Amino acid sequence: MKKKLTASALAAATALAVTAQTAFAAVSFNAGELESLSSFLLGAPDSVSTDVNGDGVCDAFDLVFLRRGFQSTGEFTEQTIPATEENVKYTGRVLYRNDTAWLIHSGCATEFTVTGKSASVTIAGDGSQNNGENSRPRYAVIVDGEIILDELLSVKEKTVELFSGETSRTATVKVIHLSEANNGAIGVSGITVNSDKAAPAAPLPKKDLTIEFIGDSITCAYGVEGKDQYENFKTSTENFMKSYAYLTAELLDADYSAVCFSGYGTTSGYTSSGSKNASSLVPPLYDSYGSSAAALQAEWDHAAHPVDAVFINLGTNDSGYVSKDAATRSAEYISEYAAFLRDVRADNPDAPIICTVGIMGCEDMYPYIVEAAKTAKEKYQVENVYTYLSPTHDYTNDGIGSDWHPSVTTQKKNAALAASEICKALGIEYNDMSLNVAKEASFRTVTDASANMSEYLNDWDKSYHVTTVAGGSSQDSIVTMLSPVRLRKDATYRISFSASANAGTEIPFRLMSDDGKEYFSDTLTGTGDKAPFSAEFTMTDNDPEAVLSFMLGGTDSLRFSIYSMEITRIK
Repeated sequence: MKKKLTASALAAATALAVTAQTAFAAVSFNAGELESLSSFLLGAPDSVSTDVNGDGVCDAFDLVFLRRGFQSTGEFTEQTIPATEENVKYTGRVLYRNDTAWLIHSGCATEFTVTGKSASVTIAGDGSQNNGENSRPRYAVIVDGEIILDELLSVKEKTVELFSGETSRTATVKVIHLSEANNGAIGVSGITVNSDKAAPAAPLPKKDLTIEFIGDSITCAYGVEGKDQYENFKTSTENFMKSYAYLTAELLDADYSAVCFSGYGTTSGYTSSGSKNASSLVPPLYDSYGSSAAALQAEWDHAAHPVDAVFINLGTNDSGYVSKDAATRSAEYISEYAAFLRDVRADNPDAPIICTVGIMGCEDMYPYIVEAAKTAKEKYQVENVYTYLSPTHDYTNDGIGSDWHPSVTTQKKNAALAASEICKALGIEYNDMSLNVAKEASFRTVTDASANMSEYLNDWDKSYHVTTVAGGSSQDSIVTMLSPVRLRKDATYRISFSASANAGTEIPFRLMSDDGKEYFSDTLTGTGDKAPFSAEFTMTDNDPEAVLSFMLGGTDSLRFSIYSMEITRIK
């Protein structure tokens, strides 16, 4: 008969529900067993009992033995702890081999707490430390949220001091791979600590949500720290912590796994000639750890690492092949993308799949992705697939990275958008912070009988242009409107765009409800050139159908253009 736990015992069990490796007398317990004990005693469903003290019963007395593993041994000694999952949390496809945890893909990490007077971690190379200077793997070591080391690995093995002092402390540590699998892995061989604890290291807890990102150089954050578009690839400018994938996981407080390779696609990798590049494809690598090093190749166990959502951002590299003969090659692309969706669904039976393309242009690929999702549903019964078109990066206003890749600002904007789309697919609420709430709105211009004008939407950069022939009798004779703009009560927004108009022309504009309630208004004065505008306002109501209107009437031969329209929630 299971004994009831007192409130203090419950509190003790909760406090001790950490994962670590320790020993009591001659018996050793790993992290899973210790965690399952506390979960079992707290009555968690599907938990498994662990008899710590060996008396044949799992009860509150086992807490006494569990507690001993976290109390002082009375003496500080140096010990080296292996970077196994019992001692550190694995983020992404981390392979433990040859006594080392190998961080293979972008963003792969080990995370743990360590307690002692001093601690260090041993970093190892897989041979890629011998690459050329611009191709060595980049990694960072982070202690209590502060980056203490960010470098390219250039030696086979090195020891990185985490902290040292005369008194004991507990620190939270992350070792993260910042570059990509194509350029080699980072190894974490062990943690050395001077401590009086029997179990001085413990993995950080897993989060409630896990997202898998599948992509190319955009997901890898290729060139995100590059000085300009003319700088070529360097691992020193590739930083996954500035990728939309990493930032999306942060916005949703989620764990993540990334499977991404620069230049890769589903049907063809990057090609400048239009010939098919069949050597750079993601699907053949999806069921493996994805390492290019022969010693680190292994099959990935999807069932042992379930995810809650899969996010696919592929197609940019395929475009170089497909676009050269879209009439026939698009069918090939649709068929192979659909087959990949079939395989992803088989490996992740319950996770929604969200697909996008467009950050670096190649918007012509999006209809094929939509068709591939339809084909996967009809041919392979793949349900729960969602698609959306990502806005092409505004490099004029938001900057640009190496080889025309997305800037930090663009990556942040796409993180907000991806988080929103993932939440839609999962059926959970997202607070739309940092999201451009005008993204799905569209422009149109209306006139009265006294006015005449022409309008044009540039699909490439989504700029909108109006030329008035006859301005009409008043400013309200020609009105350019953007709708719907989805706004929330008590939220603060920043409206920003660039506009050009005839020099000296005053153009009033206002944001209002469809029944005429005004939320924000201002006036543009044309300069003859493209000029930026930015302002902030706070909403007083919920309004999912607000309208932004520009009054263009009253002036003949007016040329008005608007670029990069964003209405972004900032508070």
